[in-house]
Amino acid sequence: MKRLILLVGLLFSLCACATGPTPPKLPYHSWYVGLAAPRFMEVWVESVDVLDQRGLAFFRVSAGVAGYTRKPEGWHKGGGSMMPVNNVDLPDRIFVRWQSLVEPQTYKIGIRIPQWVRDEMVKSERVFCKGSKKWKDEYRDSITLGMAPGGIVKVWVGGPCLGFKEVGRFQAEIEPLGPYKGKSNGQYVPIEAENKAYVDQHGIPYGTW
Repeated sequence: MKRLILLVGLLFSLCACATGPTPPKLPYHSWYVGLAAPRFMEVWVESVDVLDQRGLAFFRVSAGVAGYTRKPEGWHKGGGSMMPVNNVDLPDRIFVRWQSLVEPQTYKIGIRIPQWVRDEMVKSERVFCKGSKKWKDEYRDSITLGMAPGGIVKVWVGGPCLGFKEVGRFQAEIEPLGPYKGKSNGQYVPIEAENKAYVDQHGIPYGTW
């Protein structure tokens, strides 16, 4: 009888582990990570990983191409190529590793997200949306990572109708293993011809980001 009770208890614990962590209690189904870069300053994002406010780690929640600004110098205010982050609580830290193809160089950084950002992400605001031409209750449910040559990272929090607030400017470090942590034998993603032609003619405007 004792063995049966132990066996049932073990099965229940295994079932609990198999179901994974409890879904986060957020006022929306997903929050978003946006990837951005200055125009012509092409990047390839290898991985965006998240440590959420519960202390749980989630790997490769986003990756790939970025959305580009209208000009090479300076920044826009948030936006970019957006990817929903499902079943992940609000971020405590965000880790990003990317290839700056115009240099070329591989960078990595871990960014601690301040509490005020998480507070903004769950604060509802009544706003008039120009797109729908309606008043709506909206949230700043998006975090944008802007990546520039030299390992510069700008971070914003915002939403489609509320606009973006700057979180901070950060300096990434060079990934000593190179692209794909050394698994590509030093080979970078091929740069687009238009971006290469611009950099060959005008150079990289370091110091403008």
